[in-house]
Amino acid sequence: MWKVSCSIAMLGASSVALSACTAASLAPGETLTQGYVIDEQAIELVPVGSSREQVQLALGTPSTTATFDNEAYYYISQTRRRDVAFMNPRIVDRRILAVYFGEDGRVTQIAHYGLQDGKVFDFISRTTPTAGKDQTFIGQVLTGAGRFNPSSLEGNRGPKAGI
Repeated sequence: MWKVSCSIAMLGASSVALSACTAASLAPGETLTQGYVIDEQAIELVPVGSSREQVQLALGTPSTTATFDNEAYYYISQTRRRDVAFMNPRIVDRRILAVYFGEDGRVTQIAHYGLQDGKVFDFISRTTPTAGKDQTFIGQVLTGAGRFNPSSLEGNRGPKAGI
């Protein structure tokens, strides 16, 4: 009888201990967020026409600025997920808040960009920049071959034999 009581007590204690565990705490992965955390209330403090100083007071120092002429501030954040502790984390989300300035140093546009299918994606207008006329080396060779005119080489055959 004592062994049965002890077994029931142990079973009860183990069930109480295991009930504290949830599916989330048993998941071995982790989520890492890095960079600027976008605050919508802070963005509302920066309307079009604000000065650079107002932007820095409301949003803080940018993650990076435009290379030339300092015409844009970029606030960058990314979320990475690692399923198992020994694996490299993979990027699951990237957000970029871009604040563009005009010639007078005032805000002209604020845009939210993110990582979607490996391309920069504008969340507000839902447009993706086009690649334009980018061609591979083979594409350039084939395009150039279509423009080749053999008659243009007839006048340039080199020195004549009898001279």
